[in-house]
Amino acid sequence: MFIVLAIVFVLVWGIYLFMQQPPFGKAPDSKTRQQLQLSPQYRDQQFQNEHDTPNLAEGVSYMKVFKDFFFHKSKRNRPSVTLPSQKTELRHLDPALNLLVWFGHSSYFIQADGKTFLVDPVFSGHASPVNFTTKSFPGTDQYQPEDFPAIDYLVISHDHWDHLDYRTVTALKSKVGQVITGLGVGSHLIRWGFGKEQILERDWNQTIALPGGFQFITAPARHFSGRGLKRNQTLWSSFILQTPSLNLYLGGDSGYDTHFKQIGEEYGPFDLAILECGQYNPYWKYIHMMPEEVVQAATNLKAATLLPVHWAKFALSLHAWDEPIKRVMAEAERKNLPILHPMIGEQVLLKGTNLFTRWWESVESVSETKAST
Repeated sequence: MFIVLAIVFVLVWGIYLFMQQPPFGKAPDSKTRQQLQLSPQYRDQQFQNEHDTPNLAEGVSYMKVFKDFFFHKSKRNRPSVTLPSQKTELRHLDPALNLLVWFGHSSYFIQADGKTFLVDPVFSGHASPVNFTTKSFPGTDQYQPEDFPAIDYLVISHDHWDHLDYRTVTALKSKVGQVITGLGVGSHLIRWGFGKEQILERDWNQTIALPGGFQFITAPARHFSGRGLKRNQTLWSSFILQTPSLNLYLGGDSGYDTHFKQIGEEYGPFDLAILECGQYNPYWKYIHMMPEEVVQAATNLKAATLLPVHWAKFALSLHAWDEPIKRVMAEAERKNLPILHPMIGEQVLLKGTNLFTRWWESVESVSETKAST
């Protein structure tokens, strides 16, 4: 019995020490927690969604989820060949252009009306506390922090590992003017060396007026947060970015809910809605949208165009790596909703005409040829 207790103690102590490493960030201290508890979203010792949001759907157990992750994943959960990409010279862009560059998953760069924005950058090659799990797909790491110009605003939607990456944001630190994020997330960034004055933390439904006619409005999402064992101690958010000439919706991670219609009615129509379309499953349908719901959400937002993200870099679900874009494309075409589908690194004009290929189809054909030989 003594030996068993000793082993358990060593394991627990080892896990505790491991989770004290910088990448885990830092939970809000007691003074900050007192301030967070004033939020209407903070109830029962944690942040809450607008509506009841169970982690798993009715009748689904964690045992079933674990079993399917090990034994019932799609055989095409990860691409078998290197994904194509383009390399846009971000440091030498024409400042007069309004454009976007997507880096796979939920990372993207926006240049609008002379200002630069970087959203949820993850360039470390993995989306987990250790570098040997949740690895990025081959070909998706063409960009690194040194490729970026000065970033006026770094936007962090929430503190999950696939959205807030320690190695990336610390490498970008000297280039970042200010950070816009949800309540509590700044505690991680302060531990990593960001100045408190750099960080603009906000609750939902708050407005951040910025110089030059720019405005951020923080908005709800239906999700959760956490980098360690305790969930929902920081707030997850979506954002409305209003520039002198554009109205953009930056969705972060979210299950489908009524907030999309409410945001559309209050702040729409939007020139572009950037919404997650991957890593879904009926097992956790309340915290990640199914592809068909993504199109409905864009419609609710009164978006002129949809850019689907949260796919093509990490395998965090059971579906085939290219299933999200196929399903969301089919639904968008059925509902006549214009959709942007650039390959990683390809320049997207926020004003003007874009012509994109269905690049994932060529990846699939190469994979089939490789399998047959």
